[in-house]
Amino acid sequence: MRKILLFCLLLGVIFSFTEAPVWAADNGTVVRESSPVTLDEAVVSAKRDAAAKSQDGVTTGSCHLNVTPGDWVRTSSSAELLADVPGVSLQKNGGVTSLPYLDGLGDDRVRIKVDGMDMISACANHMNSPLSYIDPTNVGSINVVAGITPVSMGGDSIAGSIIVNSAAPEFAKPGEGPLLKLQTGGYYRSNGNAFGANLSTSAATDFISIRYSGSVAESDDYKAAKDFKASGNAATDRGWLDGDVVGSSRYQAYNHAVDLALKKGDHMLQLNVGIQEIPYQGFANQRMDMTENFSQHYNLRYTGKFQWGDLEARVYDELTRHKMDFANDKQFSYGSSSTFIAPGMPMNTRGNNAGALLKADFDLSDQHILKVGLEAQRYRLDDWWPPSPSVLPAGYTSGGMAPNTFWNINNGKRDRIDVFTEWDAHWDKQWFSEIGVRSDTVMMNTGNIQGYNTGSMYNGSPLYPADTFNNANRQRTDYNVDVTALTRYTPTSMTDFEAGFARKTRSPNLYERYAWSTNTMAMEMVNFAGDGNYYVGNLDLKPEVANTISGTAYLHDTDPEQWGFKVTPFYTYLAHYIDAQRCPTSVCGTSTAVKSSLTATTGFVYLQFVNQSANLYGIDISSHYLIVKSADYGSVTATGAVNYVRGKNKTTGDNLYNIMPLNAKLALVYGIGGLKTTIEGQFVDAKTQVSQVRNEVPTPAYDLLNLRASYEWKMLRLDAGIENVLNKFYYMPLGGAYVGQGATMSSSSIPWGVAVPGYGRSYYIGMTAKF
Repeated sequence: MRKILLFCLLLGVIFSFTEAPVWAADNGTVVRESSPVTLDEAVVSAKRDAAAKSQDGVTTGSCHLNVTPGDWVRTSSSAELLADVPGVSLQKNGGVTSLPYLDGLGDDRVRIKVDGMDMISACANHMNSPLSYIDPTNVGSINVVAGITPVSMGGDSIAGSIIVNSAAPEFAKPGEGPLLKLQTGGYYRSNGNAFGANLSTSAATDFISIRYSGSVAESDDYKAAKDFKASGNAATDRGWLDGDVVGSSRYQAYNHAVDLALKKGDHMLQLNVGIQEIPYQGFANQRMDMTENFSQHYNLRYTGKFQWGDLEARVYDELTRHKMDFANDKQFSYGSSSTFIAPGMPMNTRGNNAGALLKADFDLSDQHILKVGLEAQRYRLDDWWPPSPSVLPAGYTSGGMAPNTFWNINNGKRDRIDVFTEWDAHWDKQWFSEIGVRSDTVMMNTGNIQGYNTGSMYNGSPLYPADTFNNANRQRTDYNVDVTALTRYTPTSMTDFEAGFARKTRSPNLYERYAWSTNTMAMEMVNFAGDGNYYVGNLDLKPEVANTISGTAYLHDTDPEQWGFKVTPFYTYLAHYIDAQRCPTSVCGTSTAVKSSLTATTGFVYLQFVNQSANLYGIDISSHYLIVKSADYGSVTATGAVNYVRGKNKTTGDNLYNIMPLNAKLALVYGIGGLKTTIEGQFVDAKTQVSQVRNEVPTPAYDLLNLRASYEWKMLRLDAGIENVLNKFYYMPLGGAYVGQGATMSSSSIPWGVAVPGYGRSYYIGMTAKF
């Protein structure tokens, strides 16, 4: 805590004259966004338009990040590209599937669009998170808007929106020959022996453009800076890993995409087809691993400009086939010797996500734009677990998950129909306002389910058996309304002030409403929190409603490169917030384990999703200052960011789960010619305000030092660096509980109280060539 307070004081001194990160140079339809500090190669652009136009669901006045090779050589997860954005924190799951949080709210509470598609995680553990469907090497730009998000950017979310787009199609200039481009690259990271390669090639005339992009990423288990557990050996069921190895953190992923675009005048038609295959991905904070994930999508988009304004239309279809089981680190011997390997526990998921959008921007005048739109989404989910084993091995006496297929979600349906309207008004050079209203209708239902067998153990407790669920009315329809209002005042060329209010609504996901079984094993599988606990759904859940107010003060030089300072406080009241309660005996039964769970202050516990009230408040500060600039000796820029979030459950007085503690970053960036170097310090306070209902594990404070460098020639770029230079040991505040190895389905064999540690020292190098 003392280090961060000293850091904040340093920021106040250095940035008496500072500039908000160039992300913060927003205008037009600016909202209260989490503005990233450009600490390395992230290139940011923003400009003022007399009338902000809609583009890919994000206004041009929004904060916009362009991704470069310097960003993706350090990570295989697209979510990690947001690590330097103030207000964004990351729940580290698998190596390619981190979940972003915006000012304390994450996962399904964030609207994530990938190339305009509203993505949904088709897994009870959210292993295939939305941002995992695009490889970092294929990301062209990212827009992040938190809190007061324009209704035109999407509904059914309360935290904000993350808009990710692959590279825009390029066309040859009229009258010139074909445009041909080729880019290839690769990287290596020492911790985990991670490596990857990517290739993109395109050909275009002034009418047609076609582009292919492909990538591969692979890593072994990574290592912490020191032993955090006992080393395993072949005579126990704790695995065979050294004490510093973070089990179930390996991964392998392949991505392929083809983009075809036709352009004539102000009209363009685009078709994107993509395939992703993840043969395996371990999860250190889940009791199962991903053993296969295959997805494919088709995405067709039209954009056109007319005298009256702009028109956009889109249709898409995405199919995911997902499997979970015990991967290598969770294969264990049964008993005191290696008599045999425990049988697997296969779990399969199939999700189909189809959607459509029709949006028009009407130029009412040079100062006023009216945006109207219609959006629809059709989602289907099947989650079934084949019987295992069909024949019990000799000596295995724990009972079979047989003879039936266990249906966790059967023909789950979640359909949305949305309409919205938004009015942007540029009253004069000083005043701007935006008002929007959105109506979301969410319709949900499921088919009948069944357990592994007719025993109450596998059909839920006697008080909540499968028959009870099947006989219940499971159809739900939510009528949700979102409202946003924002105004900006720009009195001088060096000052901007804005304030706004947003009412945002999110309906529960299929697992929160329909996960039905109260058997311990089944409840272990419904966990996207990564906390190791056991969850059951709740048919009576209501939609969450977030009421947010925020204000921003942005002070800057007339030359954006010189200095600037941006501060954004916010407050959110959450009605019907979907938190968790200790599962009552009326739902989970009267077993000794359930009764003990009601008052347990340590260990893993039985939980049920429930509506409660909560609030969140905090502040984001970001800035940079050009210390020196010389044509002969280059430039030195100081950048910094501070984030603080506090979340409380108003119903119970408990702390909200997965709230990032006070944290800060400070960096010095030196550049001359094609060379750029960065020295970065990261400071994170201890997490002591933890969720008691979940027995969330506290984490101590830590600070890290990172070194990065890049050199760029005309056709070649080299990136190199050292992450965690001093090899400091730390636990990730949002990493969850460590259940990464051994007999993970037996709660008695999992040591509660161990959080997932972060990476030890890692060297990396990458190369990118363009032709």
